[in-house]
Amino acid sequence: MINVFHIVSNKTWGGAERYASDLVARMRHDPDYYVEVVSARNDDIIEQFQKMDIPVSILPLKGIRDFDSPVRLARMLRKGKNIVHVHTYRDAVTAVMARIISDNPDTKVVFTPHTLKRPTMNYVSKKVYRNIDRYVFVSQFAYDYFLSHAPRLNRAQTLVIPESVLNTDTSAQAPVPDLRKQLGMQPEQCLIMFHSRLNKEKGVDVLLKAITHIDRSRYKLVMLGEGQPKAVSRIKSYIIENKLVDNVKLLGFQRNMHGYLWQCDFGVQPSTIAEMQGISNLEYMKQGKPIVTTSNGAQPEYVRDMENGLLVKPNNPEQLAQAISTLCDDHELIQRLGRQAKKDFDTHLNYDRFYDKITSLYRSLFSD
Repeated sequence: MINVFHIVSNKTWGGAERYASDLVARMRHDPDYYVEVVSARNDDIIEQFQKMDIPVSILPLKGIRDFDSPVRLARMLRKGKNIVHVHTYRDAVTAVMARIISDNPDTKVVFTPHTLKRPTMNYVSKKVYRNIDRYVFVSQFAYDYFLSHAPRLNRAQTLVIPESVLNTDTSAQAPVPDLRKQLGMQPEQCLIMFHSRLNKEKGVDVLLKAITHIDRSRYKLVMLGEGQPKAVSRIKSYIIENKLVDNVKLLGFQRNMHGYLWQCDFGVQPSTIAEMQGISNLEYMKQGKPIVTTSNGAQPEYVRDMENGLLVKPNNPEQLAQAISTLCDDHELIQRLGRQAKKDFDTHLNYDRFYDKITSLYRSLFSD
């Protein structure tokens, strides 16, 4: 049996937490693995894992100046075959120090970066990077970016495993309303959906500007997610000032996200920053929904313009409005793109494929 410890230290739920959550949810049913989460003290995040009956150990996880966490983690790593899977550089420091303290050659460190952040290349970080056994990148774009800033990194330590999303049993989750009925929609109107953090980086401002150029009798836009209070207040003010109250609905964070996604005609994720992968896009594809998204990151690796979705330039509300209008005008196009999106997800991006590659990697670390 291999013991797998996922370190999760962020203060808010995001891509890294979703990645770890899906992986431990799947792995806890695999008899070849024991899985545990190591978290900073954050009640909201801890609760998410405890609901899945995943053991959670709480450590300070404060980075390079935190000597308590590596010592305590090392006690968990003294015996057996262990993998510490980390998702930030800060946690990689903790994992590497713990592995050294544990003095167990059968403890390995795996690092999956989730943000487009230039790696620090000072003396300490170089030593940390050399002590990471494998780097797993969620896209070719993420790989190319990281390696362009760390040219001396041993390529044999790196690989690309495209990220996926786990199939979710929505029957056990809270029921969701019939959105078309709740919003009083006509059959010919498009139900458009955005789900992500409500901030500028995810393109919320661009999206709201874009829809002001679209005939308001043709659509309803539902926005799922949370943001900083000031950002949400600014969004609400924009909606009121531009007379979009009847067309745009902010529903906040919803746990049964899939129960909402399947109801939309298509999704819009106009991120203004380069996405390492774009997990929200994959969720629409899994549901058989086309996605309108930006071309400034890994998105073109799986979204093909006018084949399974639409690609637009970032920070371009006029082009985004045109893409949305194209779909609103052509329901047959929506269906065709959605069918291809589902096919592409099932063939190339499904979770079984991802899980097989991750577990193959884990096993290979003890056969080198």
